[in-house]
Amino acid sequence: MNNNQQPQKVLKKIKHKRPVAQGNRIPPAMAVPESTEADIKALLAEDTPPQASQPAPAPQKNDDDDEFERLLNEFISAELDDSKENAQENLDNVKSGQAAEQSQALPISNTDEENSNLLEDPEKSLYRAYQNYFFAIRAIAEDKNLTSVSPSLTAENFYPHYKPRLGIRISKEIMQGWDIMLKAFPQDLASLNPSGTDDELLDFAEQANDDNLQLAVISYVEILIEMEGCDIQYETRKLKAERHKIEKEIYEAHQARVERSQKYIEAIKKKEFPIDAERLVKNFFKTSNKDADGAYKMLTTNPATFSPIEINKIKPRFFGLIKVTPQDGIRVNKEIGEFIKNLKA
Repeated sequence: MNNNQQPQKVLKKIKHKRPVAQGNRIPPAMAVPESTEADIKALLAEDTPPQASQPAPAPQKNDDDDEFERLLNEFISAELDDSKENAQENLDNVKSGQAAEQSQALPISNTDEENSNLLEDPEKSLYRAYQNYFFAIRAIAEDKNLTSVSPSLTAENFYPHYKPRLGIRISKEIMQGWDIMLKAFPQDLASLNPSGTDDELLDFAEQANDDNLQLAVISYVEILIEMEGCDIQYETRKLKAERHKIEKEIYEAHQARVERSQKYIEAIKKKEFPIDAERLVKNFFKTSNKDADGAYKMLTTNPATFSPIEINKIKPRFFGLIKVTPQDGIRVNKEIGEFIKNLKA
C-alpha cells in the first residue's frame, strides 16, 4: 500500500461477516495449521487422474454386478466442481517443487497493485486487511516516535492461492505490530486480550479515541477472519485432491483387474476347455474381493464351483467310441484347475 493510499474502514462489514460468535481464540502466532501444502503435493505426486466425465471402460455387466464395479461407477460419475482446474493446479504445484513461493508466475513488470487485482477474492481480502493493518501500525509508530516494523509480504506471496505457511508468516508479523501498539497505548490495551473474541476486539475498536489504533484493531480482526476463510478453502482443495487420488487408485485397480481377467479368459478359451470362461473368471474375481486366498484355492482345485463343466462339450475319447461320463467331467475339472494354477496371467 502506498503511503498516500488511505485504507478502507470496514468495521460495519466485519461486525456482520462472521456467522456465529466464537469463544476465546489462540493467538495466531501460536496457531500452526495442522496440514501444509506438502499434503496436497504428496497426494498428487503422480499424473493427473482420469476425468469424471469419461467413465472407464468395463466388461459387460449383469444385474448382479459386483461391489467393486458399483463403487467405481459411483466415483467416476460423481460431479466434481472445477475438477479439471484443481487437478491441473495441484499437478503444477508438484512440478514446481519447494523452491518457488507460488506455482504460477506473475508478470515481472506488474506493480503490487496490479498483482493485487489478480488475486481471487479470499486472498485479495486477506491482503487488503494485511495492508490496512500495517498502514495503521506505521502511523502509530510515527505519531509516537517509535521504531516501526515493515510488512514483508506482497500480493505475489498470496498468488495463486493462500498456503498455511503464509498464514504462519502473517501471524508472526501481526504480533510484532501488537508490540508497537502496546508501547504506544499501554493503558488502553492493558485489559485487551489479542486472543479475545471478535466481538470483544471490535467493541474495543468502536470505543477507541485514536483513529489509527481503531484501524489497527479492526484490521487485525479482519485478518483473523480472512485467514480462517482461506484455511477452509485450503482444506477444501486438499479434500478434492484426496478424492482425485482415490478416484485414480480405484480406476487403476479396476483397469488392472479388467486386464488380468481378460488374460485369464483368453488363455482358458484358447485351450477350448468345456467351460464358460467368462463366467468362470467373473465369478472368481467377485469371490476374491471377499476372500482372495480362498477363491484362488477353489479356482485351482475345483473351478467348476465358479462355472459348471459343460459335459455335452467334452469330446468323446477313442474317436467317439467311448461315451462321455461324469468321471470325464471330474477329470476335466481337475485339468482346468491345474492349467490355471500354472497360468501366468
